Amino acid sequence: MAKSFGQNPTTRRTLHYYWAATRRHMGLFVGLILATITFGFLLTYANPYLMSAIVDRVAAQPVSAENVFPVFGPYIVALILVNLVGQAASKLQDYTLWKLEIAVNYDLATQAFDALCNQSMSFHSNRFGGTLVSQTTKYMNAYNQLIEVLTWPILPLTEAIVFICLLLGPRVPLYTVILMCMLAIYSFVSYRMYKRILNLNEQAAGAQNQLSGELSDSVANILSVKTYGREDYERGLFDAANREVVARDSKRMMASLMRGIVTACIALVIMTVVSIFISGGNAWFGITAGTLVMMFTYTYNVTNQFNFINQGLQRLNRAFGDAAGMTEILDEPRLVADKEGAPDLAVGEGAIDFEDLDFYYTDGDVRTQVFEGFNLHIPAGQRVGLVGMSGSGKTTLTKLLLRLSDIQEGRILVDGQNVADCTQQSLRRQIAYVPQEALLFHRSIAENISYGKPGATLDEIREAARQANALEFIEKLPQGFDTITGERGIKLSGGQRQRIAIARAMLADCPILVLDEATSALDSESEKLVQDALEKLMAGRTSIVVAHRLSTVAALDRIVVIDNGKIVEDGPHAQLIEADGEYAHLWNRQTGAYLE
Repeated sequence: MAKSFGQNPTTRRTLHYYWAATRRHMGLFVGLILATITFGFLLTYANPYLMSAIVDRVAAQPVSAENVFPVFGPYIVALILVNLVGQAASKLQDYTLWKLEIAVNYDLATQAFDALCNQSMSFHSNRFGGTLVSQTTKYMNAYNQLIEVLTWPILPLTEAIVFICLLLGPRVPLYTVILMCMLAIYSFVSYRMYKRILNLNEQAAGAQNQLSGELSDSVANILSVKTYGREDYERGLFDAANREVVARDSKRMMASLMRGIVTACIALVIMTVVSIFISGGNAWFGITAGTLVMMFTYTYNVTNQFNFINQGLQRLNRAFGDAAGMTEILDEPRLVADKEGAPDLAVGEGAIDFEDLDFYYTDGDVRTQVFEGFNLHIPAGQRVGLVGMSGSGKTTLTKLLLRLSDIQEGRILVDGQNVADCTQQSLRRQIAYVPQEALLFHRSIAENISYGKPGATLDEIREAARQANALEFIEKLPQGFDTITGERGIKLSGGQRQRIAIARAMLADCPILVLDEATSALDSESEKLVQDALEKLMAGRTSIVVAHRLSTVAALDRIVVIDNGKIVEDGPHAQLIEADGEYAHLWNRQTGAYLE
């Protein structure tokens, strides 16, 4: 069974985040509450109260035509003022509600974006990008649902109970007590049924997130889907997720309908009681006609409010279910976090040291040790190649340098500074990273090149493109540097994307360079252009080059061979070939020395 507001930790945490965001706009929130109360009191309760006074006055004795305005003038003025102020409060309510939603949604979107951007790569590797986007949108929309439910069903219902007790209680105390008892029963039954539905809403939201993830995964890899003729397979996965959404939504619908039927029956009982009281009120208890009008109007209003509260609880169910995914992400600890007051990394020369490195990662309950007591010193300005079989730890080492994951033991030093003690942003701004698959945004070529140096001029961007051997193909494009690359750079070839990435690294002008299989997926002509660009890029920089294709590292100052997280060979190309060890074995396999 689902837990209630006070018992459900995810719901409590969602309310915590929403209240923290609302407090930053307390003026709008208080204005909304006051406007709602004023609007409700004047138009819903003051109006019938004044009208009951007019009815009682009419019933007391006839009023001649010439005395209508002298007698009823004060009532007419009061009604006009009540409606004038009430309508003004209604418009103020609309204004403050919209302004509050706009302001808080901005804060919530920023909060979600920061949480996602500051999480580790391990976090993102285990989640669909589409699901995270969906959860962010639902998290923001859920706040709107919550504040609107507070504004319309919840506050008006609270007003109804308070004002009925204040205005009807002194006139018809017995009726007021009976009405409050029936409303208490109504509230209890409605709340109990609400608790049962809360878990169904969280399950429905989870199914929706899974559906969004499946759709995103298929669309992001649409080329693979089409080239392997797997449209039917992907449709099957999507259909299974879609059917799960239908099943969860159907369960939620049936539970909500049942709650509505039960509460409607209670509302019918309440209206039956009020009908009997109004019919015999004057005869049995001497209740005046005006008071009978008030009794019916107020009771009808409060019964409607309880009907609305049913819809409001349904919206609350959906809102808290929708917000649960992002709330859990916000509560999730950062696997890689800056220490409080961490200084920026200052790189002068660019020397790198890996000292007594221990690192393992877990996947479920399985722990995989990658490095144990690992040591490597890279002098400033040295160009080092990391080679070895797949899974030996080459790429992991570069990601630990970038603090995309944190080590368990040991230290990683840059110019003698422990990277774990410095801010992550300052560390990564000192390292130009060029991966195997160029990471391009769905933006212009100029924006992609200048990503590491946002204030770069067009001349600087052109020069970086020229050095990266990218200027020629860029200038042939119809829109040149203003050409939109498409999502992940899909409008460009692999070699073109890679040269854009190299131009970005050149423009960033970082003292440390990391190349992770930067040429492995290119054809020979593209590889030659990219290799020439990389030679320029590495000049004067401490460079770490991860490569399976050994021709890309043969000319480097030093080659480190890694096997199962350990250094098995270390030296320049010629020396390692002469040693006839693991590197020579790999080299001979790639150059065809064993063909004879």
